[in-house]
Amino acid sequence: MTDVTTPGTDSLEARPTRASRPAGPAGSPRTPSGAPARTSRRRRSAESRRRTVALTMLAPAILGLVVFFAYPLVASIVYSFTRYNQLQEPQFVGLLNYRFLFTQDPQIGAAVVNTIWFVVILVPVRIVCALLVAGLLSRAKAATGFWRTLFYLPALVPPVASVVAFVFLFNPGTGPVNQILRFFGIDGPLWFNDPAWSKPSLVIMGVWVMGDIMIIFLAALLDVPRDLYEAASLDGANGPQQVRHITLPTIAPVIGFAVVTGVIAALQYFTEAAVASGVASGKATIGGGTAAQLGYPGTSLLTYTELLYQHGFANFQFGYASAMAVVLFVVTAIVLVLTMRRISVFRPEES
Repeated sequence: MTDVTTPGTDSLEARPTRASRPAGPAGSPRTPSGAPARTSRRRRSAESRRRTVALTMLAPAILGLVVFFAYPLVASIVYSFTRYNQLQEPQFVGLLNYRFLFTQDPQIGAAVVNTIWFVVILVPVRIVCALLVAGLLSRAKAATGFWRTLFYLPALVPPVASVVAFVFLFNPGTGPVNQILRFFGIDGPLWFNDPAWSKPSLVIMGVWVMGDIMIIFLAALLDVPRDLYEAASLDGANGPQQVRHITLPTIAPVIGFAVVTGVIAALQYFTEAAVASGVASGKATIGGGTAAQLGYPGTSLLTYTELLYQHGFANFQFGYASAMAVVLFVVTAIVLVLTMRRISVFRPEES
C-alpha cells in the first residue's frame, strides 16, 4: 500500500510533537526564552539604584573635597607660576618663584631647619610621653577617672591660650617657673627669649597638651587581651619583655597612626610658634607688621608655614606663597609615603 500524503505537507511521522521536543537538564523546568534578558535588566537596574544611592550619600563629602581641597590645590599650582598680589591681574613669571625659593630666599634655610627640628624632636617626645602616661593610667587602681580627666584636660585648651599661658609661666623675670627655680638656688634660663631654649619650651608645652594622643593610646592599651600577659607570665617573661613582645606589637597600628598624624602636624607647625614669637617679643599681633618679631628670638621659632603666611598675608606675595605651599604639599606627600612604607602596620601582608 502506498503512502498517500497531501502535497505540501509532511507525513505524520515527520511532524514534531510536543513530547518529542528537546528537554532541558533533568529536573529543571523550562523557562521562556525572554527570562534571562529580563533578569539581566533587573540586575542592572538594581546595581544602578545602589550606585545612585551611594553617590547621593557621598555627594556632601565629594563636594567638600572638591571645593576645599581640589580647587585650592589647582589654584595654588596655577598661581605659583605668577606674580600676584590680589590688586592686579596675575602675571605669568614661569619658574621665577621656585628659583627664588630654592636659591635666593635668605630666610628659607632657618625655616626649614626649625621645621625639621620639630618633626624630629617634638613628634617622638610627645608620642613617648603619651605612651608612658597611658601605660601608667591603664594600671591605675584608684581614682582612674580623675587621673584620666586630669591628663586629658590640657588638650581641650585652645592653642593660642596655651601658648600665652606658657609664655607667662616661663617669663624669665616674673614667671612662676623661674621663681621656683630661684627658691632652690637655680638660675633659670630665658626660655622663650633665648634662641637655645625657645624650641625646647614649645616641646614642653607640646608634652603638656598630649592628652589627645594619650587617650588614644589608653584605649588601645585597655584593649590588649589580659590572657596574653598571663600566658607570658607563666612562661617566665618579665615586664619589659611583655611590653616588647606583647604590648608594642598589639598597639603598633595606633602608634603608626600617631606617627603619621604627628608628622603632618609638625610639618604645618604654625600657631604655637607664631603666637610664642609675638607674645615673647611684646607684640601679640599675628599678620601684618610682624616682620620685627618673625621667628623671635632671632629666627629660632621661624617655621616654614610661618614664613609662608608672612609672604602671603603680610607682604601680599601670593604667587610666591603659592609656590611655597606647593613645595610643602609635595614634601609632605613624599615624607608620608616613606613613613608609611617604613611602618609595617600599613602593609596588609605584614600587619
